[in-house]
Amino acid sequence: MKRAFDLFGSLSLVLLLSPIIFCLAILIRIKLGKPIIFKQERPGLKGSPFYLYKFRTMTGETDSNGELMPDDIRLTSFGLLLRKYSLDEFPQLLNVIKGDISLVGPRPLLMEYLPLYTKEQSKRHEVRPGITGWAQVNGRNAISWEEKFELDVWYVKNQSFLLDLKILLLTVYKVFKSEGISQPGNATMERFNGVNTKAGGGHE
Repeated sequence: MKRAFDLFGSLSLVLLLSPIIFCLAILIRIKLGKPIIFKQERPGLKGSPFYLYKFRTMTGETDSNGELMPDDIRLTSFGLLLRKYSLDEFPQLLNVIKGDISLVGPRPLLMEYLPLYTKEQSKRHEVRPGITGWAQVNGRNAISWEEKFELDVWYVKNQSFLLDLKILLLTVYKVFKSEGISQPGNATMERFNGVNTKAGGGHE
């Protein structure tokens, strides 16, 4: 039932939002250059890797050694606007159609975080990750990693169709209120370094 809902919902949204998606792609090409799509390997169901798609929100500025500059330098006002209203998430509808992720589930973070999870935290990978989730409507990047993972695991243990509908409705509300976009003092959040780390991150 969830997979059928994911397919129906994502295909419907792609058709409905296609004019906006097309215009965003043109604006990103003009303001940020190529590539338009940011692609990164993330862990999916059972930790299996897949490539997550998002609209690009940062420039490709590098330092004298050829290393990318910090996020807060590369994140432009235009990119911040995309993140503020979650417009950069639209390409993930393709991930939903492909079956990599669901509309609702724990957010897919970075592959390098997998060995850092406790046994309890790793339960977040017992379901497909999602575009939005219980942690996103309860603080997003404004809460600690421990709180995020507790909320993710709670979702895994209590998931239902009605809960998914509630999360989707709350997501629309939270997006318009622009809550929890970043951790104070960071472009998104700091990186996760293991148990007892209060900071988060991972290019939300």
